[in-house]
Amino acid sequence: MSHDDSDHACACGGSCGCQSSQQGDTVSLTREEYAARLEQYLLDLKAEIVAVEKELLGLKIPVEMVKA
Repeated sequence: MSHDDSDHACACGGSCGCQSSQQGDTVSLTREEYAARLEQYLLDLKAEIVAVEKELLGLKIPVEMVKA
């Protein structure tokens, strides 16, 4: 992992923010903490889906309509 990647991804390879190092440190979460992280991750994914759908919709509009 490069230094630039560390700003956007966790050392574990995801974006969970656990701050684990690549030396194999283990991070323990309670069920409630893990569920909360998964719920936030799901919300983030849904927001990303909406953004991608909007981008695709914009790309599908004929160029003539955009210039008008």
